[in-house]
Amino acid sequence: MPQAGIFVTATDTGVGKTLIAAATARILAERGMSVGVMKPFSSGGPSSMDMLHLLAGSGARDERELVCPYHFPAPLCPYAAARETGVEVDMGRVLEAFSELKRRHEVVIVEGVGGLRVPITEELDVLGLIRLFELPVLLVARSGLGTINHTLLSLDALRASEAEVLGVVLNDVQAEVDPSAESNGEIIERFGRAQVLARVPHVSEASITRAAEALRASEKFARVLERLGGGR
Repeated sequence: MPQAGIFVTATDTGVGKTLIAAATARILAERGMSVGVMKPFSSGGPSSMDMLHLLAGSGARDERELVCPYHFPAPLCPYAAARETGVEVDMGRVLEAFSELKRRHEVVIVEGVGGLRVPITEELDVLGLIRLFELPVLLVARSGLGTINHTLLSLDALRASEAEVLGVVLNDVQAEVDPSAESNGEIIERFGRAQVLARVPHVSEASITRAAEALRASEKFARVLERLGGGR
């Protein structure tokens, strides 16, 4: 089958990109697909925990330098972290890693960093990275108060860059009940002209299994996976 993939981005940092990306990889792998994962840039800590979650979700055994070409210990955006450590980001290295993962796998799930306008180099932000990877986009957003503005602005930015938007996944980041979460999805669909594919209830960051269960329950999300050959 032709190679395919999804670029998972978000309205902000800390809204559940890694969890949703790993759960998506888990569902596709359970359906018998060869799933690669990639976190081109990460920051914070001695190693990329996001990368480890993605690998756990997919079951892939690719070399870490392919899965995460650039990890920076400081919890900063890639541009600031690279400048602080004196590292010059080589996008050729990132694209070569992506090409190798596409060669090995039927589908590759790529997770971005932060939100869409997070700078990676002087010339490139996450929106630019999406254009380089030429993958359709899954937008992750918090389900609660404040998400409407963030999500609509992100959808506008994606459309302005001519990215293909698969839809939005809302994530209950907080355990506390937020009354606005019941209507936010409907409002995002109406004014953002994008499908809200699923809402994931609050789970711990490591609970890939529970997040996957919530995504599996959505017929809209299932139709997105069918495009990748994940409907079997």
